[in-house]
Amino acid sequence: MATPTDILTLGQWFSPAFPVGAFAYSHGLERSIDQGQVRTADDVQDWLDTVLHHGSVWNDTVLLASAYRAETPEELIMIDATCRALAASRERLMESDLQGSAFCAAVRDVWPVDLSDLTYPVAVGRAARLMDLPLELTAQMYVQAFVSNLAAAAVRLVPLGQTDGQRIVKHLTPACRDIAAKAVQADADDLRACSYVTDIAAMNHETQYSRIFRT
Repeated sequence: MATPTDILTLGQWFSPAFPVGAFAYSHGLERSIDQGQVRTADDVQDWLDTVLHHGSVWNDTVLLASAYRAETPEELIMIDATCRALAASRERLMESDLQGSAFCAAVRDVWPVDLSDLTYPVAVGRAARLMDLPLELTAQMYVQAFVSNLAAAAVRLVPLGQTDGQRIVKHLTPACRDIAAKAVQADADDLRACSYVTDIAAMNHETQYSRIFRT
């Protein structure tokens, strides 16, 4: 059962003010918008729904849960290596690696935990375990923070109004809850992804001439 302190700690971790630099990454969305594949609020919602159900979010949440349950340093290293291996492009790996390092540094500086640098979802899972935070709530808030960050990116890039961005987050909240609930019951045998268009967009973003976001 989550305590008020648990909820507030997770709210702090996934707040835009927490220094992981999430505002700087679009996960390939910037490229899809630049190419005209994403033009409207409905397009953004469909794009995010695809990433949630068929892209990297599922794998990241499974790896978060695996890191939470890891019992040995060797097991944690293997989970982190798997997360790196599953990155579909150089920029996707950079996104996970740099956000993970920033998250670990901030957590080490603020809370009394021994947290070595890890990829972002693995770092979140490990930190939640070290601080005895509830796994499913951690996973839910991780997934919703992902959606919220990219909805905010779409508000700037499409552009969309702030209200449209919040409607997208609200519409996808049940999916965030469902994916988190299933992912925390999964293991390495359940890792999968099939969102080639978003992966290719992330690859092409690496050479995009004019861009605002790092990925």
